[in-house]
Amino acid sequence: MGKIFSINFSAVKGVPKEQAQKALLVKNHGIKDDAHAGTPIRQVSLLDMESVRLQIADAKAKKATVEIRPGVYAENITTEGIELAALKLGDKLRVGPTAVLQISKIGKECHSRCAIYHQVGDCIMPRKGIFAEVLEGGPIEIGDPIEKI
Repeated sequence: MGKIFSINFSAVKGVPKEQAQKALLVKNHGIKDDAHAGTPIRQVSLLDMESVRLQIADAKAKKATVEIRPGVYAENITTEGIELAALKLGDKLRVGPTAVLQISKIGKECHSRCAIYHQVGDCIMPRKGIFAEVLEGGPIEIGDPIEKI
């Protein structure tokens, strides 16, 4: 079992997401008020904090000026302690007390290099990010458990 390390959302696309203490997952939609919500297959994005930490170390080694933090890759939920790479399409996750996500996409296409790629030389979302649909909604908060069911 892992936990929610960070919850991130933004009102517009194309910008790093801002961190929030809590959010509401809406059935068949995504995170309430997030610009990417409502997108079929990609309602919620997840990225593991372990991968983010590796990127932080890499950026420091390269003396990059960009601040790498949860949400900068536009992920909605940054996890800790759950191996996202082991999940398969169709797997389900319980997030917080009532929400259920179903893995709908692994990785993403990077049509053009994002700002993070240009500043750091790498973007991990195409390799490490996963996407899910919201089967059951509910409130989520930082520190809530996240587990495969």
